Amino acid sequence: MSEGALMELIEETPHRFRIARHGDMRVPGLVFASRALLPDLADDKALEQVVNVATLPGIMLASYAMPDVHWGYGFPIGGVAATDIATDGVVSPGGVGFDISCGVRLLAADLDRATFASKLTAVMDDLDAAIPRGFRRGGLWRVSRGELGEILTGGAAYVVARGHGVPRDLRRCEDQGRVVGADPDLVSERAVVRGLGQVGSLGSGNHFLEVQAVAEIYDEPAATAFGLHADQVCVMIHCGSRGLGHQICGDHLRLMEPAMRRYGIEVPDRQLACAPVNSPEGQDYLAAMAAATNYARANRQLLAEAVRRIILARTGAGLDLVYDVSHNVAAIETHDIDGRPRLLCVHRKGATRALPPGHPDVPADLTESGQPTLIPGTMGTASFVCTGVEDGQAFHSTCHGAGRVWSRHAAARNISGKTLQADLERHGIAVRGLSWKGLAEEAPAAYKDITAVAAASEGAGLCRTVARLVPLGVVKG
Repeated sequence: MSEGALMELIEETPHRFRIARHGDMRVPGLVFASRALLPDLADDKALEQVVNVATLPGIMLASYAMPDVHWGYGFPIGGVAATDIATDGVVSPGGVGFDISCGVRLLAADLDRATFASKLTAVMDDLDAAIPRGFRRGGLWRVSRGELGEILTGGAAYVVARGHGVPRDLRRCEDQGRVVGADPDLVSERAVVRGLGQVGSLGSGNHFLEVQAVAEIYDEPAATAFGLHADQVCVMIHCGSRGLGHQICGDHLRLMEPAMRRYGIEVPDRQLACAPVNSPEGQDYLAAMAAATNYARANRQLLAEAVRRIILARTGAGLDLVYDVSHNVAAIETHDIDGRPRLLCVHRKGATRALPPGHPDVPADLTESGQPTLIPGTMGTASFVCTGVEDGQAFHSTCHGAGRVWSRHAAARNISGKTLQADLERHGIAVRGLSWKGLAEEAPAAYKDITAVAAASEGAGLCRTVARLVPLGVVKG
């Protein structure tokens, strides 16, 4: 960002900063954060990316950044932008990211922390053995090409119909577990090959499966509606569409670069390659993205069922789905702009929907509480369960996690994975990882303070905190 642009970062409230329109920006930038959470401008170009996103054709109201914002591909991670479809608003794969529909699923057990304590080691050992993870191929389900096609169109709904889940799992998942409009024919052969061997797998990097306990309840009525209570054992799963989604993003980025020339679109960063939503290229991307989204929902459903079997076998307890929410999607939504409804393409990259009480897309049994939103921390810290609020900001969006402050390379250079695991174990957190380097890359020091991020999200009017969860054991790729 230029020196002049930096002068435009104006603190409007303790949790809201504005970057005034300048240059080719069509709208201002709005950053929801505290001063302590703002990116280090010398090392992190996320705010420059907020400015770049503000130049996209059709963008409405503002280019938004969440409290966990940090540098990403094209869009910042923690970026939200909506474009007006009727006025040639665009869709940009960089506004979704390579791990399409990466998201978080939270399950609550009929089990309290004290009762579970003696079972923790055995459960963690079983999870370590059962959960496929890491870069290598391998998943819980070996599928044919025909079955993969069913997953790409049916998502978690197809998995449940095959006997891997219960109806509540779909009611408590965004889009009832299935995004309509997916077209497997728009998924490349390379993406299919990558997807065939990874159905029901965790992946690597910041993806995890964590056994947790409810440490604190802030909103008792909402927590009760979600199915949460103090000292309850929970399981949180964070993963996405694996190699299939990554390939789909790369394929469509390559198609959109030449398309921009045909539509007369210029962007300040080639990573913002885009096309009008109503163009053939835009529609093809959305149909392929929907297929990857369904894959991710099916992926988390299968992992959840594996966890259920292990917990049931070791403890006799069942697990109910609290909610499953994605944080890398572009959704077609209607929002009121200047007093009239407009059909928008809402990009949320490292950001989740946070729908308020009474919203028609909130499950019927949660209409008074609003939609659960899940903000995971990292190993050894905490995670937060929140809910949407009336007059929610940024098209009813909130953050998706803590947000990195160190690159993976820097974390591995500064942290010993072996020492980190020993320290976590001393604090009662069982760790099951594949490599010391992988653990070091995801050390708590590599991330922002999750408690500060959650507080800033609530302070900015993005969501309301309902409960805080602490880790008991974590499975990492």
